[in-house]
Amino acid sequence: MKVIYPNGNVEEAKQEEELHILRHTAAHILAQAVQRLWPEAKFAYGPANEQGFYYDIDLGESTVGEEDLPKIEAEMKKIVKENLPIKPFILPREEAVAYMQERGEKYKVEHISDLPEDAVISFYKQGDYVDMCVGPHLTYTKGLKAFKLTAVSGAYWKNDKNNKMLTRIKGTAFKSQQELDDYLKLLEEAEKRDHRKIGKEMGLFMLAEEAPGFPFFLPKGMAIKNALVDYWREIHTRDHYVEVQTPMIMSRKLWETSGHWDHYKDNMYSTTIDDEIYCVKPMNCPGGVMVYRSQPHSYRDLPIRMGELGLVHRHELKGTLHGLFRVRCFTQDDAHIFMTREQITDEIIGVVNLIDEVYKKFGFKYTVELSTRPENSMGSDEDWEAATNGLKLALEKLGLPYTINEGDGAFYGPKIDFHIEDCLGRSWQCGTIQLDFQMPLNFNLEYIDQNGEKQRPIMIHRVVFGSLERFIGNLIEQFAGKFPTWLAPVQAKVLLVSEKCADYGNKVYEALRSAKVRTELDDRNEKIGYMIREAQVVGRVPYMVIVGQKEAEEGTVSVRKLDSTETVSMPLDEFVEKITKEIKDRV
Repeated sequence: MKVIYPNGNVEEAKQEEELHILRHTAAHILAQAVQRLWPEAKFAYGPANEQGFYYDIDLGESTVGEEDLPKIEAEMKKIVKENLPIKPFILPREEAVAYMQERGEKYKVEHISDLPEDAVISFYKQGDYVDMCVGPHLTYTKGLKAFKLTAVSGAYWKNDKNNKMLTRIKGTAFKSQQELDDYLKLLEEAEKRDHRKIGKEMGLFMLAEEAPGFPFFLPKGMAIKNALVDYWREIHTRDHYVEVQTPMIMSRKLWETSGHWDHYKDNMYSTTIDDEIYCVKPMNCPGGVMVYRSQPHSYRDLPIRMGELGLVHRHELKGTLHGLFRVRCFTQDDAHIFMTREQITDEIIGVVNLIDEVYKKFGFKYTVELSTRPENSMGSDEDWEAATNGLKLALEKLGLPYTINEGDGAFYGPKIDFHIEDCLGRSWQCGTIQLDFQMPLNFNLEYIDQNGEKQRPIMIHRVVFGSLERFIGNLIEQFAGKFPTWLAPVQAKVLLVSEKCADYGNKVYEALRSAKVRTELDDRNEKIGYMIREAQVVGRVPYMVIVGQKEAEEGTVSVRKLDSTETVSMPLDEFVEKITKEIKDRV
């Protein structure tokens, strides 16, 4: 459950709630349409979400594909036109089970069995369709004005690969046709910006059947990744972080002590070494704890800000893998801050300011979410309350509006999540700040205070990029592959008009390379117009440097910027100075 903090946008929250109700109703109308077209269908889950809505359905021997969506939409429109009343009713748990059994809804029966024995189950009825649901919904089907079915995919029941694969039908709905049309245009633009498509065109990364979920970074993709890492190291050095590297494989005993084995083992890869179980790390924090514990510390040492660019591995279901956005191995730009209780607020404020600086650098807007204690957690009520209040206090001092996401914290502590919004208005969870009282306790971490007494440090887990892989995917789509010069895989491309100027062209190429500008030389026997278009459309190179006989005689270059038709002539030294300054300033 999400609750808007009072300093947040209450009107926006109200509009989101209204849209949620509309889309939740659309999911029920979708299910009713499917039931009419495929009477043997059995229904699992049908929630609303940020993109729209979906329903997971067991179609028995039947199949539904993208080609069936217009038919389902037409049936949905009939239901809307019938203006059926949507009426709620409730049943005791036992009666609810019998009612769903009578209707042959085995997934609903199983869902009810997961609920407490004294639960009262709510239902919604519209015409001949009945769904088990907590609501709320529109009161009549005619209230659904604008909707569109968008995709068909597979989904395991309860997201468990050992269960049956169901058919997931996705759609979206809005209050007006204009809002829907605008959204569909955004989808078209998103398809053009798809990082998988652009990544292949530009030669940034690849995915292979032999390594599902394990991306390969190609030379140009590594140029982007290394530029991000250089930037990361620069700002962290400035803010007094130290960098460490911890092993990728460590004993299962370590993960049992940290609590990850009990809470996360299904997502961890393991192997046997010397007859003992070792785990490939799914996160970096236990390694950071080991580094802290390796030597004694005084209060004068704190805070210790310890960064790590660690490659982690997590077992994700094959059906959830998606380009660089959902992978099985990725680089986390982790940092673990060890501090006293008195330093909590200032350290959190420092991390928030760092994250804010980075996201603004790339033009990302963001929203903030505070996630509180989950049911399956470690630690005392007092520690959780202190940790949660510490995060709230920092956000309030910064004046940042935030939502509260009840029960979605990490098992060891509450957290602040940063959701970036890209140029298409889509939201992605990247940065996070987690306040942890438990891991220092589990590993018996200590420092000596000013009175010579042993004290327990507090720990912050935080990432800025989150996953470098996902962040690069976001950047590809944010810029449509047209990266700012400092980040572009190829920053300048030297284009030769003819072989006669090859010597001077090579001089220009070497001058740029000597200035550490990522440069390519195109000396093919092609028309200059073709080479320019290729550099712009495929390579998306920020600067095309055209070299002909005239430039060779004058010691100049003719420069054309990406997405420009204007060519500017200037001395070679002047251009080298201009582009290197642009790269250095990261503009």
